[in-house]
Amino acid sequence: MADVQVRLFAVARAKAGSELITCEPGSLASIIQSISLRGELATVLPQCSYLVDGVACTDLNQLVTAGSAVDVLPRFAGGA
Repeated sequence: MADVQVRLFAVARAKAGSELITCEPGSLASIIQSISLRGELATVLPQCSYLVDGVACTDLNQLVTAGSAVDVLPRFAGGA
C-alpha cells in the first residue's frame, strides 16, 4: 500500500527534525495526529495551515488517499 507524503516547512521542519514524513492514508486529522509524535512538532501543528495535493484544506475529516501529499505550512512572519 502506498503512503501519504507529508512535507514540512519552516519551523515545522525544524521541530520535526525532518522535511518529509510518510504515513498511512486516512483523514487529515488522523495524519496530523500521527505526525504530532515526531520531535516537538505537536507544539506548532495547531497554528499550521494544510494543503492536500496543493489545495488548501480546513476540513480535518477530509480523506487523504494513498499517493497524496500534505504540506504543513506554519505561520510565516507573524501571519494568520
